This record gives sequence, structure tokens and C-alpha cells, in this order.
Amino acid sequence: MRLTCMFSFILLFGAAGLVVFIHLQDPEEIVHQQTPGIKYNMGFQQPKKDCVSSNNQDRRLRKNTADGVAAVKQSYSLHLSENVPTKLQSTDRRQSSIMFAMKDQQKGEEINSIRLHKRRRRFIIKKSPILISINSSILNLPTLKSEDRNNNKWKSLYQIQRERKQIMRETCSKYKSNNRRIITPYHVSRIFVEDKYRVLYCEVPKAGCSNWKRVLMVLNGLASSTKDIQHNTVHYGNYLKRLDGFDHKGIYHRLNTYTKMLFIREPFEKLVSAFRDKFEHPNNYYHPVFGKAIISRYRVNATKEALRTGSGVKFKEFIQYLLDVHRPVGMDIHWDHVNRLCSPCLIDYDFVGKFESMEEDANFFLHLIGAPQNLTFPKFKDRHSNEERTTTKITQQYFAQLSPSQRQRSYDFYYMDYLMFNYSKPFEDLY
Repeated sequence: MRLTCMFSFILLFGAAGLVVFIHLQDPEEIVHQQTPGIKYNMGFQQPKKDCVSSNNQDRRLRKNTADGVAAVKQSYSLHLSENVPTKLQSTDRRQSSIMFAMKDQQKGEEINSIRLHKRRRRFIIKKSPILISINSSILNLPTLKSEDRNNNKWKSLYQIQRERKQIMRETCSKYKSNNRRIITPYHVSRIFVEDKYRVLYCEVPKAGCSNWKRVLMVLNGLASSTKDIQHNTVHYGNYLKRLDGFDHKGIYHRLNTYTKMLFIREPFEKLVSAFRDKFEHPNNYYHPVFGKAIISRYRVNATKEALRTGSGVKFKEFIQYLLDVHRPVGMDIHWDHVNRLCSPCLIDYDFVGKFESMEEDANFFLHLIGAPQNLTFPKFKDRHSNEERTTTKITQQYFAQLSPSQRQRSYDFYYMDYLMFNYSKPFEDLY
């Protein structure tokens, strides 16, 4: 009987002790006993605001937060060191711990929010759409100055621009649905910005883009002459800003108020020019990346040397790659459609120049924007200067290597560019 009573007393005493222990337990210590991987701080679940904080603001906030935490800790330790009854000390300890956890949670939320927005800024810029109404360009084609209106040359070039824009718009209206135009930064990723003269230039490779970048650099005051700028400086110097590098407000403002222009080239001629440049000369990128894949897929009994280096791609093999819906390697800007590079059905370009009339069109554009009179479009060939430019005659020689079916499919591939920019069929047997 005595043993039974003693055993019952021990059980009751143990249960009472457990209750007291749980009651006095620090809430902060309870938090750390949660399931691993689940954090008490729920800052990541807070709604994210579309805002951007600078590095200095971020550092100041972190410093203020650290100072606040240090102050709370110091106050907490001084409070515990006071000579007070145990029960009150325990109660104050729990309250102070809860206050600390709440303050730490709030400040943690602010830091997490800033960190998230800082990381998400680039994501937001790259992914979020910009809604722009049809034909929203405020500027449109710059008007001729009063003294130029009696100049037959300027009047003729001005009328040509109006006709080109009209054809482009009619083609877009017929083949594209643009009731609501959604422009993302991807659509403006090929557009370069010149803020001084308020120019937006969409880069089309093999259509005078290197020399146009030189002109933009001179307009921006980065060089005194286009002749002083080397090829690598133009393409790898990162001196020119791209439109997708701005926030939504900056993109929208420039699209609606700057003069937007692009220069295009006869599609087959542009394609042959790109092939000659990238595959008929040494190239440490296009040969191993594109050449090896093309030779491996389309050349029968390819030599080990060709498979190893990717050099010596033939034009017919290149066309096979271009027309293959299951390409062994992706598309490249040098032979992509202008329709995809510059999105002319989404963006109202104010000026459409052609490579075939480059000097006349380019200098007319410079005249319209009020560029310095001593600045003219450079005539020199940027690369392989000793080699003849790709002409209509050279283009026909390359396409003569193809079958009629391959020529037709190539024309179909660039059909929208031919239609939108009013180029005639390059071969009579095309339909």
C-alpha cells in the first residue's frame, strides 16, 4: 500500500514539474524546436512591391537593423541582471523575448523584402509586359525643316519613307493581330539608345550595323570621328546602352518620344553575307559551335578533321541547317528574320532605311535629327576589307548551288521580310 502511494506521488510530482517547465520555457527556444527547414520569420510570404532599393539604402537599412538588434540585446541583458524576484524576472524575460522576436521579425521582413526586390528587379524588367496602344509614337517621322521643303531631293526621300512605312503597316495589319500590343523588354533587346539626339536604333546584322554604332558613339560624344573606332570597340566595348537596360518607365518614355529607326537588307543577300563572314574565314565561335554541328548532321562521310574543327561548312549544308525544324544548334541573329529581331509590327519605327541605298538614306536620317553637318555615314568595309562586298551577283552564285525546292523554301523562310520591306522575288521561278 505504501509502495503504491509513493509511486503515485512520484508520478504526480513529475507531471507537475513538467507543467511548470513548459510554462517557464522561453518562446524563442520553442521556435528553434520546430521542424527543420521551417522558419519562424515569415518575411518571404509578404506581398512583394515593385520597387528598387539602391545598394546604399540596403546597407543603411542593414546597419540600422543591426544597431536595433544590438540595443534590444543590451537592454535585455541589463534587465536580467537586476535584482528582482524570480517570478517577475521570468515573466519579464518571456515578454522581452517575445518583443525581441517580434521586432526581429519585422526588421527581418524589411531586409528580406529589399533583398527579394533587389534580386527580382532584373526578373521584373525582363519578364513583365508593357502595354502600348497601336501607332502610339508621338514623334512619328520628323518633319522637314521649312528650308528643306523646296528641296526636291529631301522631298523625294521623305516621300519614300512615307511609302515604306505605309507598306510595313499594311503588311502588319493583314498578317498580324495587334489590337493590344504587348511589348516586353525581349522585344527591345536589340535596340540601342542615344539620348543626346533621342535616337533608338534597332540593330540588324549585316546591314551596316557596325558603322551605325560608330555613328551613335560619335553623336553621344564618345568619339570625334567614326574612323577612330575599332571593330572590337564597337561590338565588345559596351559603350552604347540598350533599351532593355531601362526600367518600364524609361522604356515607355523612349519608345513614345525618341526617333526609332532600323536599316534592313535584301534577305538572301544578307544571308550570303553572313555565311561568307562566319564560315569562310577563321572564326573561333561559329566554327566550333555551328560548324561542327552542321557538318556532323548534314555531311556524309565527314572527315575527323572537319568534325573536330567545324571548318569548311558548305553553303548547301548551311541552308539544310537553316531550313531544318529540328536544328542541331539554335538560331543566330545574323540570319534571323528582321521581323523577329526588331518586331516592326509591335514597334512603330519612324524611319526605315535600306542597305541598298545606305549612303543616301543614312545621311537623310542624320539631317532629319539635326546631327552635326560634318558627320556622315562611313563608307568603309568593317571586316575583310580586301574582299568584295556581297552583291546581287554573288548572292545568285551561292543560291545557284541549291535545288529549286531549297530556294523556294528559303524564300518562304524569309517571306515576311520580303513582303514587309517590299523586296521583289530574287528568282523568277519562285512563287
